[in-house]
Amino acid sequence: MTGAVDLPIWAAVPVALLLLVGAALTLIGSIGLLRLRSFYERVHAPTLGSSLGVGCVLLASMLFFSVLQTRLVVHEVLIGLFVVATTPVTLMLLARAALYRDRQEGSDQVPRRQER
Repeated sequence: MTGAVDLPIWAAVPVALLLLVGAALTLIGSIGLLRLRSFYERVHAPTLGSSLGVGCVLLASMLFFSVLQTRLVVHEVLIGLFVVATTPVTLMLLARAALYRDRQEGSDQVPRRQER
């Protein structure tokens, strides 16, 4: 990054903190993926980690490039909207497919259907 040297300290500190927080949240989600036992528990942790982690990284990117280019850079908002919209939908589709499969196989680890 050639322009990183020109970044003032008042912007460099929040950018660095946002990047560290984003990386930490993503790491926590990844560790949750490894540590949790069942599929239904595993699918939840990386979803939160990726959404919140990517959000912090995108905020850092917006701040970094807005300060360097002396204009508001909001391209990352579109990326953030796509991540926030697609991650929960993917989680829901994966969980429903696994629930359907487990119910068809007669697994006792899934909740029973409620009669209407």
